Amino acid sequence: MHLRYSYRIYPTAGQRSALVSTFGCARVVYNDALAARKQARKDGRPLSQEH
Repeated sequence: MHLRYSYRIYPTAGQRSALVSTFGCARVVYNDALAARKQARKDGRPLSQEH
């Protein structure tokens, strides 16, 4: 069984600014990691770097 909850938030102006900044940074990190993974795959490197 899967449950799903929906919540609506009403952040203040300061909180909105902090959320925009946080999600913007997360988006940049994700996109950079994805680009690095794609380049590694293109170069034929293994999927993980476990030692």
